[in-house]
Parts: sequence; structure tokens; C-alpha cells
Amino acid sequence: MKVLFVVPYVPNLIRVRPYNLIKSLSALGHEVTVLTLYVNQQDQNDIESLKKLCHDVVAMKMPTWKSLLNSVKALFTSDPLQSFYSWEPKLVKEIGDVSAFDVVHVEHLRGAKYGLYFKENFDVPVVWDSVDCISHLFEQASKQSKSFFGSLITKIDLKRTRRYEGWLISQFDKVLVTSAVDKAALLELSEQDVTNDEIVVLPNGVNLDYFKPDESVAREDSTLVVTGKMSYHANVTMVLNLINQIMPKVWETVPDVKLYVVGKDPSPEIKEAGRDSKIIVTGTVDDMRPYLHKATLAVAPVVYGAGIQNKVLEAMACGTPVVTTPQSARAISAVSDQEFCIADGAEEFAAKTVRLIQDRMFAEKIGQAGYSFMKRNHDWMLISDRLEEVYDGIIHS
Repeated sequence: MKVLFVVPYVPNLIRVRPYNLIKSLSALGHEVTVLTLYVNQQDQNDIESLKKLCHDVVAMKMPTWKSLLNSVKALFTSDPLQSFYSWEPKLVKEIGDVSAFDVVHVEHLRGAKYGLYFKENFDVPVVWDSVDCISHLFEQASKQSKSFFGSLITKIDLKRTRRYEGWLISQFDKVLVTSAVDKAALLELSEQDVTNDEIVVLPNGVNLDYFKPDESVAREDSTLVVTGKMSYHANVTMVLNLINQIMPKVWETVPDVKLYVVGKDPSPEIKEAGRDSKIIVTGTVDDMRPYLHKATLAVAPVVYGAGIQNKVLEAMACGTPVVTTPQSARAISAVSDQEFCIADGAEEFAAKTVRLIQDRMFAEKIGQAGYSFMKRNHDWMLISDRLEEVYDGIIHS
């Protein structure tokens, strides 16, 4: 089938969901054309790589200043800032008549306006991949974010986003989300007669050819790793919770534990924490895998969030034992203390972390079971098979 895949940012190895869905759909034999926006030279480099994976890429430059101006314009409407952030009317003109496509796939709240435009102007089925319920994320952030910017944005946009997402889910032929938690949150927002099967849970996967165990690397003793984009408000809150509430309890029992904080653009608070010799803040790294392979375990004490935490999936795919919180684990069907470990509160989180450090046989068992779970449940080709079924269902309905 011919698929128009609309993403308001360039898919790449960091933006894993659109990148891998496009790659896998193409591998299944579908003709995928990507419609996207780029900001800088790195985006243009990523576009050249993307062209090797699909039929065609139609891209237009969207400077950050223009996105910010769009957001200012949104303040004078009742719609959320994110719905305006990536809107570029010239881009839809660039693609022209989309009637030749069998289905249009639009990702994220930032891309929803494109889906609405195609739905209104062409006789073609449109799938909106919400990814996460942004209202659900904002509600949590408004109460728990330690980031000033994160708190400010949620205060401005929460009410608008609730209304808009509740309306959006009745505007498309099918809606996708990454977890059952996000599906339930979207359904609660709707004032329309939206049935349960109109929203489909399509989880994130992991490139298991890339993220996989490496038997040539020996795991270090007493080494923890936490990963993610370290300027993102939910990750800033997570890492500060880890450093301030959990690690002191771990160090009481195992004083020599080192913590690696791995990810781009660490916030000032995280950089300051890195002054402690036992906390290594790396900033941007070319490859996350060496840190996951050498760590005794990965920790993800998520305080709030939405969707599936890729940081947890990637660690499990590398055979690295994981300790995470119920907020993260709700979106993952793995079994606690068998395929990963769930801990609620600083005391329990520290205790399970210490156990995995001290009991290497238990840690190895958790890591191996986690990797097996990933192969059964989060291979991108399996997930793309499910997406193909969604497309078939709406095309032939």
C-alpha cells in the first residue's frame, strides 16, 4: 500500500517511533512517503539517511523562531500551543493531492493539524498517532515537575490540551497510543461517543539488532546508569529524585556505587550534581549502548510521564537489569522481580537497587529474562505487522 507518513520533526535514531515504523513498513513492502519539517543541518543529514529507508521524503525548513511565533499566535485562540508549534501551511501544498495514497499516518499532537487538513480536503483515511496523552502528562507535571519551564508550560496549556485532545480523538479514522494508560486517559477526555476500539494501543519497540546484549563486555561492579534527554522536564525531575532521595540510601549500604547520568543537554541542576565524584554526568554521547552494557543495572525512578519509557525498553534489550517505578511500569507488561523490578518509594527503590548490586546471580537472571521479554513483545517488525492490520482495517471498512 502507499502510505503518507507525516511527522512534524525529522525521524532518526533518537526519535525512535516514527523512524522504526517507517523503516519496518518499508521492509514489509509498502511504499512510504515521509512529509516532515527540519530545523538545522543535522536534521538535513538525518533526512538523507531516511531517504535510504523509504520511497521518498518531502521536507521543508521550519526555523525555531517560526515555531515560537506560531505558539504566540496560539495564545490568542483556545487551542494548545503544541497544536500550532509545527504548523506550516506551505508543507501541505508541497505534497499536493494525497488522494493517490491509501492511508495517511500523522504523528503527535504537533502534527494533528496536518491530519485535520487532509481529512477535510481529501477522501483518504487518516490515522492519528497521538503517541502519548499529553493532557495526562501535563496533569502530572503541574503537580510534580521540578523544572520551572515544565511547570510554566503546563499551567498555560493544560486546560487547552484537555479540550483539544478530547475533541481530536473523534476526528480521525483511527487513533494510536503507546500504552493502555494513555488510551484510558484519552477516552476520559472525550465528550463524543468514542468507542473503545477506535483507539488502538501500539506500543513502542526497540531495534533489537542495535540494542542487544554484548557478551564481550564485562559488567562493572556497583555501577548504575540512568539515561534520557536531560533537559526534558520529566527526566530532570526523575534524576533529581534519584540523586536527592534514593542514592543517599544506596550509599549508606554500598558507599562505592557510581552513578552515570547519560543523555544530552543536562539541566543546570543535574550539572551541579555532577560535581560529586560519584556522579558522572556525560552530556551527549555518540552511543548509549556501552553505558548500558557495562552497568550493573539501569535505574529509572520515573516520577511522572506518559506512554512507554524507551529508556527502560532499551536497557532491557541490552540484557541490563532494570529498576523502575510503577509510573513507568504500568505501560510495560513485564513481570516484576522476574523480568524487571518495580519499586514504589525511595526506600523500596534503594533496597531493590542494593539487592541487584549485591546479588549478581539474581541480577543476571533479571537481565536475561528482560531480554527474552523484549524479543517476544517489542520487536519493531512485530509492531509494524500490527500497524499494517490497522491500515487494512480502515482502508477496507
